[in-house]
Amino acid sequence: MIIKTPTCFFLVSGEGEGDTPLNAFDISLLNSGIGNTNLVRMSSIVPPACKRIKPVNLPFGALVPVAYASINSDMPGEIISAAIAVAIPEDDSKPGLIMEYSARGHMEDIEKIVKRMAEEGMSYRGEKTRKITSKSMEHKVKKIGSAFAAVVLWDDGEI
Repeated sequence: MIIKTPTCFFLVSGEGEGDTPLNAFDISLLNSGIGNTNLVRMSSIVPPACKRIKPVNLPFGALVPVAYASINSDMPGEIISAAIAVAIPEDDSKPGLIMEYSARGHMEDIEKIVKRMAEEGMSYRGEKTRKITSKSMEHKVKKIGSAFAAVVLWDDGEI
């Protein structure tokens, strides 16, 4: 198995300005604290009984499972935002759910939308939600900007 089933997760966000969209995105990753890892984008399930931790320093070059929202813009003055939400079920033997959303607009509005998405996703699964946590980032574009928010899954045996 290349990647173990994660036992914990943490939330990060960042924003950046660059000369190209990819450089702006890279700066947002660096500002979030996970820019020197290899992100493995995944679908949006938190393993059962996975616990939330504070962000940790990940090993350089590590393969890191991550669910994320990002947005870039080259419209000076535009406000862009990215947000993620994690819904934890009442039953610890069941998986949690991650939702990601990004759009033009303020992070408070984007975060409300992604929280509603997480609640709705749990409802589709017939699960009651114990808790929803979220994180967002807003950026006002100067030249080429990026906003990024993510849920990082990790194995606490690797910390």
